[in-house]
Amino acid sequence: MTLLHLNALSDIAACGADTIIDVRSPDEFAEDHIPGAINLPVLSNAERAKVGTIYKQDSSFMARKIGAALVAQNAAVHLMGPLADKPGGWQPMVYCWRGGQRSGSFATILEQIGWRVQLLKGGYRSYRRLVAQTVYDTPLPHKLTLIEGGTGTAKTRLLEHLALAGEQVIDLEGFANHRGSLFGARGDGQPSQKMFETRLAAQLAKMDPTRMTWVEAESSKIGARVVPSGLWHAMRDAPRIEVQAPLAARARFLATAYADLTEDSARLHGRIDMLRPYHASDVIAAWHSLADEGAWEELATGLVSAHYDPRYAKSMGRSEKATQVIALADLEDSTLAQAARDLARRVT
Repeated sequence: MTLLHLNALSDIAACGADTIIDVRSPDEFAEDHIPGAINLPVLSNAERAKVGTIYKQDSSFMARKIGAALVAQNAAVHLMGPLADKPGGWQPMVYCWRGGQRSGSFATILEQIGWRVQLLKGGYRSYRRLVAQTVYDTPLPHKLTLIEGGTGTAKTRLLEHLALAGEQVIDLEGFANHRGSLFGARGDGQPSQKMFETRLAAQLAKMDPTRMTWVEAESSKIGARVVPSGLWHAMRDAPRIEVQAPLAARARFLATAYADLTEDSARLHGRIDMLRPYHASDVIAAWHSLADEGAWEELATGLVSAHYDPRYAKSMGRSEKATQVIALADLEDSTLAQAARDLARRVT
């Protein structure tokens, strides 16, 4: 068995493992895990709680004894199930919370079978420390340019086209699973803050700091997720490019981009109701009526012109950053693709 010592996030990809196995409980794995890892828990959520209770209320010996029996039982299930077809040359990397008994026990079983196993020294905690250092403690070395613009100017879609053009992109809304506005929540919810930070750190580790990196201008929070201070400080100091487009084009784009929301009537009406503190009751009632009628472009036009644009103009008025402007006649994919190519040429 080989101990894997992490000195940088890139060491994960460089370790050469065929499969990264997280043996922590499903709840631990769901909160955060190393990107690309699979979850083969050696203790279920309930079993982990049971062993912990025995440790505190009975004895450490009894907890280890019962824990070992459960680990062996669950390991057998994994060997006869997900790992049944792994050949002799397969090389896994295994980790748990702190590189202790759970991962050590499972790694020993795999090693006895004949597989070349790597065990992550320090476990998930060693990885988490590097993530925190990357997004909080270390000044970001990357050169950033921000894409900003009013609601519905297809900024995220423009980032996608920049990526297709070969540019480096950080998709914060994708990492946060949220479109960044009051109407931006997605039905399947947001990842934990730790998972959001892990996704960001993993992306940063893959990118070349000497090349331009494009990021959508965001507030310090995307839904409930907080943009880590290392990136946030770099974003505040970065040059900006503002996307402008006619209101009709923006409304048409929003009606398509928010199809998941328009198909969920209860969720849409709930979001409209959240605007009551900011608008008169007759305005809110009119928006509800448009939603009932399925008049999505008209609803988007009203929301943008009465709610989002005034707030965007106010925030722009407070900004001291000089901003370049690109004016687009429409927000069709062909137009956005050409705009991305033009932007890429500006920085090469």
